[in-house]
Amino acid sequence: GHYISVDTLYEGEKAVLFSPDLYSEEWSCVRLIYQIATTSDTSPEPARLNLYLRQEGESFDRLLWSAKEPSDSWLIASLDLANSTRKYKLVLEGEIGQDKSTSIAVFEIKITSGYCIECDFEENHLCGYVNRWNPNVNWFVGGGNIRNSQSILPKDHTLNSALGHYMYVDSVYVKHFQEVAQLISPRTTAPISGCLSFYYQIKQESSIVFTVYIRDMSGIYEEIWKTDSALNTAWALAEVDFKAPYPMEVIFEVAFNSAQGGYVALDDISFSPVYCSNQTGPPFNPASAGCNFEEDLCNFYQDHKDGPGWSRVKVKRNVYRAGDHTTGFGYYLLANTKFTSQPGYIGRLYGPTLPGNLQFCLRFYYALYGFFKMSGTLAVYIFEENHVVQEKIWSVLDSPKGVWTQAEISFKKPMPCKVVFVSWCKSFWDCGLVALDDVSLSLGSCQAADLLLPSPGECTFEKDECLFTQKKRGRGSWHRKRGPTPTSYTGPRGDHTTGVGYYMYIEASDMVYGQRAYLVSRLLRGTSGKQCLTFFYHMYGAGTGLLSVYLKKEGNDEEIPLWRRTGEQSISWLRGLIEYESDTNYQIIFEAIRGVSIRSDTAIDDILFQAGPCLEVAEIQFSSGYPDSLNEIEY
Repeated sequence: GHYISVDTLYEGEKAVLFSPDLYSEEWSCVRLIYQIATTSDTSPEPARLNLYLRQEGESFDRLLWSAKEPSDSWLIASLDLANSTRKYKLVLEGEIGQDKSTSIAVFEIKITSGYCIECDFEENHLCGYVNRWNPNVNWFVGGGNIRNSQSILPKDHTLNSALGHYMYVDSVYVKHFQEVAQLISPRTTAPISGCLSFYYQIKQESSIVFTVYIRDMSGIYEEIWKTDSALNTAWALAEVDFKAPYPMEVIFEVAFNSAQGGYVALDDISFSPVYCSNQTGPPFNPASAGCNFEEDLCNFYQDHKDGPGWSRVKVKRNVYRAGDHTTGFGYYLLANTKFTSQPGYIGRLYGPTLPGNLQFCLRFYYALYGFFKMSGTLAVYIFEENHVVQEKIWSVLDSPKGVWTQAEISFKKPMPCKVVFVSWCKSFWDCGLVALDDVSLSLGSCQAADLLLPSPGECTFEKDECLFTQKKRGRGSWHRKRGPTPTSYTGPRGDHTTGVGYYMYIEASDMVYGQRAYLVSRLLRGTSGKQCLTFFYHMYGAGTGLLSVYLKKEGNDEEIPLWRRTGEQSISWLRGLIEYESDTNYQIIFEAIRGVSIRSDTAIDDILFQAGPCLEVAEIQFSSGYPDSLNEIEY
């Protein structure tokens, strides 16, 4: 047979292969059979194979899958593609890296309608299902007119003939009590929920345990089905409600007690997005358990007998006290428990009820002011519904004063529960303020969420400068930094992403008055229709200059101004929104100009490109300083 491989002559370049235009009005599964082979053990920059989804009308390709593990055999990757009305292309990209001896090859790409966990076992790749090898008991492929076992079935279920295939486990080689054979499905790559069904046969002399589990990325098993009947020598249908809001594998496990145990056969695994039973309600929407407090408290509430521990506040832009985390001029929650009616200086904020038996990741931002000792001043508890059990799952140890810092906590409880934020002062004399904003909840553990591929068109500067490059002119350039800038009374004290991560800024003490620094995006694909660019900027310092954003179209030297701010704006990170359109390929340029003094450190962070118009009201595109033209600089 034939395969294609990456030409290794062009070091450092990427080999790119495009599919034709594709449509998938229904759910489909992409299967890729590939191999990355290398002779050297360690390489500083390993070879990678990436698969992207390029949707019509999007400036960015979405990374669906990436692999860099070398192997001496062909491997299979299965990726779910949700149905969409837009046409798309699949883009396969090979990067050789530093190692000359590496080869990247692809043997087959196949797109089938249906879900990746479905399988009739008629094809030799078994839809990406794998047997976990055991010296004695394993899942084998049966049928296809091969008589290779004494307890084999006359017919499969798919074709109902001796030529069809199925999977089976035989007890003939069992050596130990309770030896298990496991057949593992490909991992789901998109959230699905519905009815999982399969056909099975059991012939048993002594007890056989046939169980179906789901396993998440952290390796936790949950049983979803078990055989109840003793004997099934005809194909029987099993149906089970299946929820995979985050990546999961389905595991078919058979345990035997003795070598005379008999056998289990399995065929025709299928999935429907409708639950088997009518009892199951709509899937839980984690967005209902988050809040940015811009409009109200969302689904959060306080206990009246506690007194008003938490209040929703807003700070006008100023150079002394930070505003909220969402936009820099919105609302956040502030706990001042010094004057609560109850003794103990405690303020509790209750979240909505969360369903049990789901893995959650809770993220929120907090900032602390005016405490001598910070530890324990803000804690998160889980209240189980009966309110008898409460468990502390997080509390603050130490954090930079007045900086919005991100906390993330993973938890999973068997029973429905609530998240409770508790602000606490040890005494009247050591009682500061606790600020809380941008609470969000997602399904799956936080560690699993960090492994997920980044959303396209987003740059937080945590790892590198992403799609941006420097356009160097003399000493003036943008620097990637974490923590405060070296000059006092200017620049941020932490980044916007987590409070302890990285941002880009200009160091005014290395530059002269009026000097410019450019941060230029790579060439972006032009699309028809509006695009929305969101970013956060920090302009604090009496001598602050200008920050401008330009659009430059390919083949044209003109830089079209989109947005500008002049002079000191706030001690907070502020959100910038720009709506623009470009049907030809283009670049976005961030230009900072140093102001009159060294107190002119300008910073940017958390850049996000999105297709479609900006959802919120577009702000003033060009403005200078405060409304009262505070320390305005004219150029």
